[in-house]
Amino acid sequence: MRPAPTDGSAALRLDPLEENPWHTAAACRRDEAGLFFAPSKEPTAARLAREEHAKQVCAGCPVLLSCREHALAQPEPYGVWGGLTAAERRVVLARRRRRAAELRAETAQLVPARRGRNRIAG
Repeated sequence: MRPAPTDGSAALRLDPLEENPWHTAAACRRDEAGLFFAPSKEPTAARLAREEHAKQVCAGCPVLLSCREHALAQPEPYGVWGGLTAAERRVVLARRRRRAAELRAETAQLVPARRGRNRIAG
């Protein structure tokens, strides 16, 4: 990652064309991809053990949050990214969508209420 710019622009850049993208510092670059991605027809017990081991690698990663946000933004359909499995990422995305809908509904309720308060009773 680049040092923070002095012109006020964003300090963390996730541009894949950047000289040093976030994934160059990822802890998983030292491990086999098979640890983070399931082989076909993997038994459940083996999958759970492999995912737990992958999550342990992620736990010590300096770019865990950047990796997680990348996987959520894409969205990445397979593997362990940012310490989350594909199923866990689907849950996070569903929660974010639900929260965004709640915020939109709350905002929609507040807008008419504000208009009503500004009226002069007569």
